[in-house]
Amino acid sequence: MPQVSLIIPVFGDTAQASKLLVTLVPDSRVEIIIVDGDCDLTLDTLAASRPDVKLLRTSPGRGRQMNVGGTNATGNWLLFLHADCRLPHKWLTAIDSAGQDPATVGGWFQFQLDTQVWQARILESFVALRIKIWHLPYGDQGIFVKRMVFKKMGGFREWPLMEDVDFVRRLQKKGKVCPSALPVVTSARRWERDGWVNRSARNLILISLYCIGVSPTHLAKWYR
Repeated sequence: MPQVSLIIPVFGDTAQASKLLVTLVPDSRVEIIIVDGDCDLTLDTLAASRPDVKLLRTSPGRGRQMNVGGTNATGNWLLFLHADCRLPHKWLTAIDSAGQDPATVGGWFQFQLDTQVWQARILESFVALRIKIWHLPYGDQGIFVKRMVFKKMGGFREWPLMEDVDFVRRLQKKGKVCPSALPVVTSARRWERDGWVNRSARNLILISLYCIGVSPTHLAKWYR
């Protein structure tokens, strides 16, 4: 049985998933599960080149894809990671260290962007502040959870948006969370495409509306 099942939902970002796999050295302690929501046949070739990769397919929706991955995983821990993210060098050790405390049910990594521009450093500081005050990471930080806890929680809610925020809120009610000090490096492409102020302001508005009760379905329509 692997120590960790690394679950990567893919939809329209096969190129990013391919680059991510290059950074993941095959390890008997790690099971890699790619969940394709796009019926991208390129992924068949990708998976065939890596015996440690399991390719699954389902209808699109990040929550649904992560649930399919989690249901088919065999690792003691599940780590959900976006395709355009990169794990820190000692990520496996970090999860192992968190698991030394039996009370720990899960955790996450820190947020870092893959660009040197000053706007990225400001955004990273605001994210760190948000987590310090509200203990509210997003899915692009890599969320890890004990497999049995994931099953008891019923996995992610299959919402069009905010499934990661909802999951972390429920996770913290199940026991102790142990955030890692190591960063997951996230692609800055969306901020570079949409504009640093526009993208950040939109994200802030979305989470604020969600927290006051606006449904994820309505938020998703506005988000798109």
